[in-house]
Amino acid sequence: MNTYQAKIGYARTSTVDQNLDAQIAALSAAGCGMVRTEQKSGANLEGRPELRNILDFIHSGETLVVTRIDRLARSLSDLQIIVTTLKSKGAHLAATEQPIDTSNATGKAFFDMLGVFAEFETNLRRERQAEGIAAAKARGVYRGRKSKIDLGAIQARLLEGFTPTQIAHEIGVSRGTVYKAKALMPSDNQMASPSA
Repeated sequence: MNTYQAKIGYARTSTVDQNLDAQIAALSAAGCGMVRTEQKSGANLEGRPELRNILDFIHSGETLVVTRIDRLARSLSDLQIIVTTLKSKGAHLAATEQPIDTSNATGKAFFDMLGVFAEFETNLRRERQAEGIAAAKARGVYRGRKSKIDLGAIQARLLEGFTPTQIAHEIGVSRGTVYKAKALMPSDNQMASPSA
């Protein structure tokens, strides 16, 4: 069992133009014996090898320390993945500028509250969007997303004698989509188009 309770710092900026020095200084002052740095977008967890290394090799009892949780993740779902990974290894998460420390009850409660508020905000956004769509439909101005499939092009190829399989492959749609386009054609044109 590992009894060495280290603090591992993680500093991140979104671009190479931004300076990491303030974060590194704060993490060192917080007692981090090692500080890993990255200058990558925090929009998702992909393409961040230093963070991946920390999550892969952190030990039970150790703490991942950041200055703020937005340095670690930009979305609640990514943050939850990170915390779940740390928890599964018996490790913790702490922030120097926020009252977050998952090794104690107060820090866990604060972290959970952040999650509740983020979920509440997401639900409110969905409700406002649904209300806006309903109002637009009532006014007759909502048309939804434009189709990316050009039915006219499919129908033209059918009339030229191409088979549904050939058209599906050429345009990058399913054969079912080609058959739907065919069904929308006038019946005399359907007779002239190929069936396989």
